[in-house]
Amino acid sequence: MAALEFAVVAPVMISLYFGVTELADGFSASTKVTSVASTAGDLLAQEKSVCDAEMNDVFTALRSLMYPFPLNQMQIVLSSLIDAGGGTVKVAWSDASNTSPRAVGSVVGIPAGLVGVGGSVVLAEVTYNYSSPTGHLIYGSVPLTDKFYLHPRRIQQIARSPNNC
Repeated sequence: MAALEFAVVAPVMISLYFGVTELADGFSASTKVTSVASTAGDLLAQEKSVCDAEMNDVFTALRSLMYPFPLNQMQIVLSSLIDAGGGTVKVAWSDASNTSPRAVGSVVGIPAGLVGVGGSVVLAEVTYNYSSPTGHLIYGSVPLTDKFYLHPRRIQQIARSPNNC
């Protein structure tokens, strides 16, 4: 009788265990994506200007936040958005890791009132294609995305220098 009960209950319990483990792992990846986006915006918002070497350091630091998840699945775009007049906002500069940056001068739709006249904002966009390590409950790849907008803290607009510091 006990063996029969075990044979009925064991598959359900094992499936429940793997299901909860997969959901917890996916939730952890989602939390890390949010952490990467907020940290990216925060790191840039503290600067007066950014050069190539500093941007490489920022991307290295951001990639370390996703540990232990595979880094080749993460795309990061960091942009400085400025007031273009008439309620429009355009890209002053943009850098990216594992994807293409936004085109300089392109118009970006953001929440109303976020950028004041003559102002700017830092936009950090992170996309991570999560794939479950076991694949029992979550099949394929699930895109996790997050955006953060932060105003520069020490200057009106953060300058971007193409050379090394």
